[in-house]
Amino acid sequence: MTNRLAQAKSLYLRKHAENPIDWWSWCDEALGTAKAQNKPIFLSIGYSSCHWCTVMEGEAFSNLAIAEYMNANFLPIKVDREERPDLDSIYMQALQMMSGQGGWPLNVFLTPDDLIPFYAGTYFPVEPRYGRPGFLQVLQAIRHYYDTEKKDLRERKATILESLLTSVVLQQDEDTGVGGFPDLSQVSVGITESQDKELLHKGWETSTGIITPNQYGNSFPMIPYAELALRGNRFSFPGSAWESSYDSKQVCTQRGLDLALGGIYDHVGGGFHRYTVDHTWTVPHFEKMLYDNGQIVEYLANLWSAGVQEPAFERAIALTVQWLKREMTASTGYFYAAQDADSFTTPKEAEPEEGAFYVWSYSELQQLFTSEELTELQQQFTVTPDGNFESNNVLQRRHAGRLSETLESTLAKLFAIRYGAEPEFVETFPPASNNQEAKTGNWKGRIPAVTDTKMIVAWNSLMISGLARAYAVFQQSEYLELAAKAANFILDNQFVNGRFYRLNYESQPTVLAQSEDYAFFIKALLDLHSSSPEEKNWLEVAIAIQEEFHEYLWSVELGGYHNTSSDASQDLIVRERSYVDNATPSANGVAIANLVRFALLTDNLHYLDLAEQGLKAFRSVMSQAPQACPSLFTALDWYRTCTLVRTSTEQIQTLNLMYLPSTAFVAVSKLPEESVGLVCQGLKCLAPAESLEKLLQQMQQSQVRG
Repeated sequence: MTNRLAQAKSLYLRKHAENPIDWWSWCDEALGTAKAQNKPIFLSIGYSSCHWCTVMEGEAFSNLAIAEYMNANFLPIKVDREERPDLDSIYMQALQMMSGQGGWPLNVFLTPDDLIPFYAGTYFPVEPRYGRPGFLQVLQAIRHYYDTEKKDLRERKATILESLLTSVVLQQDEDTGVGGFPDLSQVSVGITESQDKELLHKGWETSTGIITPNQYGNSFPMIPYAELALRGNRFSFPGSAWESSYDSKQVCTQRGLDLALGGIYDHVGGGFHRYTVDHTWTVPHFEKMLYDNGQIVEYLANLWSAGVQEPAFERAIALTVQWLKREMTASTGYFYAAQDADSFTTPKEAEPEEGAFYVWSYSELQQLFTSEELTELQQQFTVTPDGNFESNNVLQRRHAGRLSETLESTLAKLFAIRYGAEPEFVETFPPASNNQEAKTGNWKGRIPAVTDTKMIVAWNSLMISGLARAYAVFQQSEYLELAAKAANFILDNQFVNGRFYRLNYESQPTVLAQSEDYAFFIKALLDLHSSSPEEKNWLEVAIAIQEEFHEYLWSVELGGYHNTSSDASQDLIVRERSYVDNATPSANGVAIANLVRFALLTDNLHYLDLAEQGLKAFRSVMSQAPQACPSLFTALDWYRTCTLVRTSTEQIQTLNLMYLPSTAFVAVSKLPEESVGLVCQGLKCLAPAESLEKLLQQMQQSQVRG
């Protein structure tokens, strides 16, 4: 028998539709019922491709005894974090305050009258194990505490709420009320912190704003850090730890090699997995997230344009785009959200296995290949009889460079085993949108992992930016075509009654856009404008969306942008302004950089004033925890070294091949006589450049001024 979630649009929520728990979605009726019945709320937040979310759904949430107690004593609410990142952010902060760590599933207990959390955790087993109590014990203890320890409960809630409010209102400087303005030396600090992270790259936890290296832990892409470190290659800070301790370009190159050669990359089908469970980038957690892939494509394209023209980078981008076209693009043009880590090996299995779609047994490889083919595969990839993941092999390249034609043919055979035909015969690979479809589909190869087919504006935007940059660098027209089609889908479908919406389920927009949707999509439109200034007027559209963004989310009192709009925050206990970078960049970091770009492209200094206010608003965190906010330092870099180049469309295409991270271009048909371009540094312009050599000299000088 199904519960209320059977009617949900979210794949994650529908996965819980047959639980015996009487789940509600987050809505006014659920919150009102909890308050009327004086039941503490059990809020459980996760997402469809989360492995431990899936485990808990099949264990604790399917347990009849647990369900009976839960339904009688709590009001259980399920939330998809990808639908409501604002709720997830608030209650994840609460978990980190209580336990010092975070993760999903995020399980939080709230008082029904004010929605303040008083206890939280992640995965709870049915029976006590892994050093964790059984879930029924937890529920019984919490209900007893809620009923009998009212004074302690009030004090605990007050402490948690005060901490949450403190994190929202950053420490202010007494002289200005919004904090002093960071100077260029802080860019050095910010970049150096990112370099530290890039050198260690062993797995980090940053959602608290505190970075803790772990040489033996997970390895995450963390592209906002890599991007800032790459920007830093052009600077020199004499006498600093930066200059004496780091080979900046080598560090950034190594991150690219880790990604393009490591097991985190799917060398057979393309696309990047979420992270690896080791510090050697070998064994991935196999889910594929759109947001990672968009950022990594942009980073590798930037590395290439910065002079690191490693063939593995070009191959990784090309195959990732093929994966995107084949498996992650709707017929209407938008990109799907994610693919699960787990998949079935046979239709008869009750539960899927992690990585089953991607790994190879040695005996399977022996049967498939000649001894010569297997030998070459072993010379170039980590293939052994014992394997590197539960007796199976995850392919990881041993060497950089270009793969031979025979090895590419060998990988094409593996592709055929997985997909049922070699790459040139598989243009599209329709998604399995749930476990039942996966188990009953007429797959010619392996059973694929489930794909979450919803459209998320923020994640699509990251992919659009990656494709736009890859097009500018490699001049592959299909990259631009994919990016433009996705952008047009958003423009045509995500505006209802003049308001921008975050999600789309089967052509139905839902949930008002949040700050990351606005900021990332505006950046994507500006990136399209930069990569193809002769195309559709992307800039004009971006300006219109920026106006809505500013009207509904700008903080007049504090500066910067709130996570949620002024008319969609009634169910939040605090209204946050995101400034911490994690797997994705912070909305405010991207938004402030966008404002600088608008000022350059429109000559409207109001945008520059807003960018300055935004940077001042976050001066405290930039000073006290620069390692938490690389995107804010990227925005500061834009502010300090912003450069505008007016030149011809043809010249812009040539200049786009270069890495000029704080430069905007305006295509003009008329220039001063005998000049090829005009360079403006912030609020002043240099003498017209009479040659390409002079133009490049001016641009390079402008990028490192100050």
